[in-house]
Amino acid sequence: MSLQACADLVARGDPDRFRAAMAAPVAARAVLFPLYAFNIEVTRAPWVTAEPLIAEMRLQFWRDVVEEIAAGRTPRAHEVVAPLAAAIPAAVAGGLDALVAARRRDIHKDPFADRAEFDAYIADTAAPLVTVAARALGAPAAAGPVLADAGWAFGLASYLRAIPALEAAGRQPLVEGTPAAVAGLAREGLDRLARARAGRGAVPRAAAPALFAGWRAEATLRAAAADPGRVAAGDLPGAGIRDSLRLARLAATGRW
Repeated sequence: MSLQACADLVARGDPDRFRAAMAAPVAARAVLFPLYAFNIEVTRAPWVTAEPLIAEMRLQFWRDVVEEIAAGRTPRAHEVVAPLAAAIPAAVAGGLDALVAARRRDIHKDPFADRAEFDAYIADTAAPLVTVAARALGAPAAAGPVLADAGWAFGLASYLRAIPALEAAGRQPLVEGTPAAVAGLAREGLDRLARARAGRGAVPRAAAPALFAGWRAEATLRAAAADPGRVAAGDLPGAGIRDSLRLARLAATGRW
């Protein structure tokens, strides 16, 4: 698959990340589009079949791909794999394994056992994508805590937007779904986002496009904190003019 084909896949399957990648410099897109295409393939693997064993096999395929890239071996053939292997250094590729492993939870309908399990799921399904993208674009290992906080906040915002669809699919997406608990969760996301931004200096300008993917996170989290009923109602704000302006500022300044 060519880079353009990866971009086309992201445009269809993840419009928010597509817009974020298009706001990045052309050189950064060569990293972002294959990573985001990979994330689409992994994210949808548990949902495209009703057979748990087949879903497990699909996810194991991607874990094997990550292992091969991390080991510097020629990875197996797949339309997304070759661009992915060209996009990320072997030294950071292993960070994607946690992302794939975490998606095993999506195969089943078991509720989260506790808040710690929920937090780990948000972290593992979101932060590795941000971290590997930033590292591939030149961020140092020392930026890890900043990238983890940003990734968690971004992941929580996306997850809150997905709540109605998850409930419609028969899932119990939250440990506690009371308005107070949802508002508190959103405030924690805002706190982590603020903490990440306070450490923004650890992320070099060249790696900033890895953080553009969170361009809607703050608006989503603020809306959920102010009126948590909007989460279950599927009434969180869409990509409005203010968000579009923020994305334009990201492209111009790199200040995520």
